[in-house]
Amino acid sequence: MLHLALRMAAHRITALLAVACAVLGGAALITTTGVLAESGLRSQLPPGRLGGADVVVAADQEFHPSGDLPVALPERATVPGRLVERLAALPGVTDAVGDIGFPAALVDGRGQAVPAGGDPRTAGHGWSSTKLLADARVTGRAPSGAHEVAVGAGAGPAVGETVEVVANGRPAASYRVTALVGAPDADGVYFADATAAGLAGRDAGGAGPRAGTVDLVGLRVDEGAGDGAGERVAGSGAVERVADAVRAEVAGTGLKVVTGADRGDAVAPGVGSARSLLILLAGSLGGIVLLITGFVVAGALGVTIAGQRRDLALMRAVGATPQQIRRLAAAQSTVVAAVALLPGVAAGYLLAGRFRELLADRGVLPAELPLTVGPLPALATLLLVAAAVQLSARCAAWRTSRMPATEAVAESRSEPRTPSRTRTGAGLLLMLGACALSAVPLLSRTALGASVTSIAGILAAIGLAMAGPALVRGAGEAAVRRLRPGVAAPTWLALANVRAYALRLSGVVGPLAMGVVFVLTYTLTQTTVLAATSDDTRTGTLAQYELTAPALGGLPDGTLTAVREVPGVRAAAAARATTVVWEYEELGEPAAESAPATILGPDARDVVDLGVTDGGLDRLTGATVAVSAEAARTRGAGLGERIRLVLGDGARVDARVVAVYDRGLGFGPVVLSRELAAGHTTTGLDQRALVRTDGTSAAQAGLSALAADRPGLAVAGTAPDAAGADAPPEVWINLALVVVLLGYLLLSIANKLVAATAQRRTEIAALRLVGTTPRQILAMMRREAAVVAAAALAAGLALSAVPLALLGQGFLGRPWPAGPAWLLPAVAATVVATAYLTVELPTRHALRTPPADGLRAA
Repeated sequence: MLHLALRMAAHRITALLAVACAVLGGAALITTTGVLAESGLRSQLPPGRLGGADVVVAADQEFHPSGDLPVALPERATVPGRLVERLAALPGVTDAVGDIGFPAALVDGRGQAVPAGGDPRTAGHGWSSTKLLADARVTGRAPSGAHEVAVGAGAGPAVGETVEVVANGRPAASYRVTALVGAPDADGVYFADATAAGLAGRDAGGAGPRAGTVDLVGLRVDEGAGDGAGERVAGSGAVERVADAVRAEVAGTGLKVVTGADRGDAVAPGVGSARSLLILLAGSLGGIVLLITGFVVAGALGVTIAGQRRDLALMRAVGATPQQIRRLAAAQSTVVAAVALLPGVAAGYLLAGRFRELLADRGVLPAELPLTVGPLPALATLLLVAAAVQLSARCAAWRTSRMPATEAVAESRSEPRTPSRTRTGAGLLLMLGACALSAVPLLSRTALGASVTSIAGILAAIGLAMAGPALVRGAGEAAVRRLRPGVAAPTWLALANVRAYALRLSGVVGPLAMGVVFVLTYTLTQTTVLAATSDDTRTGTLAQYELTAPALGGLPDGTLTAVREVPGVRAAAAARATTVVWEYEELGEPAAESAPATILGPDARDVVDLGVTDGGLDRLTGATVAVSAEAARTRGAGLGERIRLVLGDGARVDARVVAVYDRGLGFGPVVLSRELAAGHTTTGLDQRALVRTDGTSAAQAGLSALAADRPGLAVAGTAPDAAGADAPPEVWINLALVVVLLGYLLLSIANKLVAATAQRRTEIAALRLVGTTPRQILAMMRREAAVVAAAALAAGLALSAVPLALLGQGFLGRPWPAGPAWLLPAVAATVVATAYLTVELPTRHALRTPPADGLRAA
């Protein structure tokens, strides 16, 4: 069977090339998705500034919902400071360090804030934290006084110099540099331990919300030895013994004890959310990729098997059983797939690396987070693609294998006269179901509701592919009936081919229409959601300006007071962003969803208008929240109701709803009061101040002067950037995915068109023998290409119209989406060029073959 399959494949290289390209591209995309998913589950950050710690004790930075994947918590949860002394007393522990991080930045001679390295929000540390560095080289002495610091060796200042430091929102103060710390991850400002605790509000006797706590506890077990990479490693047996003792000591507290590669997770709590994003991205991308890959591979195999119907029918005539016919079709397809799978998998690993770089460049992933390159994605790809090829090949050969031998031979040169009613009915039902699914954006004005639009479009395109033969045949018959008697011969032949070979033509129109639907729905969904979000933000932001201090890790104390004293300023309010997990019940079962949240106070009503429909922001004090109307409706969180939230550091709170607002896309599903969020963010500093003025140039000049006088402050307008620079990174990622998937679709469609045209050599040779000139044949094929392009564009636009109209109505209040005006002409030009070139080139090649040779080769 294999030998026969190889011989058949050798005579159908052109057709099988389309299968090989479809398998190669599909394998690359599936492998990329698998690598992203595996990296989200298993990837580990390097230990960074904890490279010298053998055991690390930190709070659990994940929320664990029942029956679902953990949800990462981005705000630093703390550890009781008294635990440091208890762990220091354990046998085998030589050092126990309570590490704290808080905002800190240097001020240069021009009065400009200079980040001290790493994240400005956690650049400040106590001197004892240097013990957690791997192979630290200290030049000078440890800071001891209240106005002494040590800095990283690459920060610039020398030992003995005086520097200005802004620490945790306090005014810039002078400090003397007593030491330079040289280590791969030694960036930051190191204060005396007591000074650092006071600046961070961590004094054991303090009154702050985080008094008496540390961020984590790092333990050194013994002197250890180098691992060849500059990282300190203690004996593994000793480390595990100490780790077991520490686990026993902290049992029941919810704290995590990590060693080895897991230490990197404790460096920055936001890393877990980055890995969760990889899992979510792979999950959402995986469905689309599998759907498109299966569709393209099945279409390519359909064209290939259709070109071999005569061979298969003759085999039936000489005694081959239906099962043998299907096995033969599957065998030759598997051989071709096996050739393309290995380079496809290799390309998938390379594509995953490029995609990670894109995510890192856009700030979605930490640059240090590596991909996990293992064999599991390749194995999964091999199994999925092999199963798809086997199933598609057997389905394509099913009709020929089941027909009586004489009927199969008779039909091998023609198509079934009546398209399958079952297939046509299923396709029409799928298109109707896609139209019903398109109504979701009317009911849910959220990003999740909008994502249904692209899914509905693709389902409709698959329905078109199933019902396509009947629709194309009907359209062809209607066109032929309306032909005028004097129509040119090429036009008559082209339309006659459309009517007679509806199955062949629909196999080309369907993928092209899917490409049109995919590009329009996927791209315009992104741009429409972005436009609706920008509209919510623009309409709801009363403030004309915002002040930020990114280099300082947050706004310094007293900034709001100073802003309000600027002439022309009418109102100013602070705002912060965080993440919460909302616990609720869905269909009687517990559910939880991570959501962005804004932190505001009652004074925010003077600078933002959330579109409040019930209650008021003036009540946003204490344990209270405001929620979007969408969230209130779907989760039963109306005015006066109490909701359960898990804050960004894992703290569980019950809050009362005091306001319901309409502009949830622009401001998120929930707004927390400042009192509710106090002590539950990595830093207590505000991220920005929203400022409303009288609109005069004097007020703008006053704000600019204020920012210039205070190190690290920056003032900017609140108007959205028209060029799209303010777009979330996810938008650019999704558009990059559109380009990649469109490239795969176009390549596969082009190969399929070339294969379908090349298989018509016998038809072209027969036309030439009866007197048709090459010019007339070219004219006929060009008209067929025009029919293909026009049908694909018309079908694609028709299938996209309903989902996009309902999306626009639900999100923008109008029955059309938002997006670039050039998109539709660009799509049309691409479809026309693809149809024309992939028909023109193989037709010219066939015309160079003498007609008699063409008939013999068939």
